[in-house]
Order: sequence, then C-alpha cells, then structure tokens
Amino acid sequence: MKIRFLSGNQHKLEEVRKILEPAGVEVLAVKEKIEELQTEDVERLVRDKLSKAFSIIGRPLFVEHTGLYLAGMNGLPAGLTQIFWDKLEADKFTALVRGLGDASVTAKTVLGYCDGRQIHMFSGEVQGTVPAAPAGPRDFQWDCVFIPNGHTETFAEMGERKNEISMRRKALDAFAEFLKSEKGMA
Repeated sequence: MKIRFLSGNQHKLEEVRKILEPAGVEVLAVKEKIEELQTEDVERLVRDKLSKAFSIIGRPLFVEHTGLYLAGMNGLPAGLTQIFWDKLEADKFTALVRGLGDASVTAKTVLGYCDGRQIHMFSGEVQGTVPAAPAGPRDFQWDCVFIPNGHTETFAEMGERKNEISMRRKALDAFAEFLKSEKGMA
C-alpha cells in the first residue's frame, strides 16, 4: 500500500519510512509547505494542517506533529514546540528546564490521516526527562534533550534504536493497524 505523508522534515520522513515499510506501507513524500496554526492544542493543529494539505493534494494523506509537554511549565510548549525550540535550541532549552525545578517531560506525537471522507487521529507518547545538558547529535531538533524513562541515553544518542520505543513509533503502529483493518482498507 502506498500512502502520502506531508512533512518538510527529512529526519521525520526517514523515521516514518523505517517504521512503516516493514508493515507493508510505502510512504510517498509530499513536499508542500503548509502554514501551521499556532496553538498549544496539538489535535486542533493537526486537523487544521491535514485539512489544508488535503485541499491542496486532493488525495488521501497523513500529517503529524510531535511536541514536548514540560511538567514544570504546565504542559507547554505542546503545539508550540517548534517555535519554542527555534528560539531556544538545545543549550538554552536545558538551562530553562533546570530553572523550572522539574525536568519531567512527555513527548507526544499526534498523527492525522484523511482518507477523503473523514479524518482519523492516532497518537503515541513517551514519558521522560530533560538532562542537565544536551547529549548526542543535535541535527534532529530536541532528540538531544529527551531521555525516555527507563533509559540513560537521549533519543539522539540512541540513534535508530529510538524507533523501537518512540512516541512516533506508537502513533505509527496504531496507524498501520488501522490501515490493515477492514475499515482502513475501505
């Protein structure tokens, strides 16, 4: 089965392909740029992005948004993670979290799929902590500042092992099951 995925993030595209291809799903990249709604409500953000993408593409496709929810900031930045990260980057981000006194964080992916008739939503989340200092490669946004609970390495240090436990993996597994189901194939 072939399915379109709209994302301008090459790292995200590679992860999605590595996770879905073993499930028999070939991911076709859609490189359209969609202006994202700026809101902390990630489900609303994903629905808006998906509606805009479908109106341009006119074919079934999916989008996703992954964000961080800091306990010390009452769940922010959530849907605003990209803006937050672009302004702070790794060093300032970890310094900010240290100042909060609570380094616990949830990483959550919300995936939206439009089959042409309706929107289907899937999500996955992982609990973790922000280390005192970034660790590992810094090329994939905040992977260098997220240590999943039960582990001692950041996602960046884990490399591809991250794909076995990530929030994106959980959301994509649920999506793949939906696609395999009779309902998903209709």
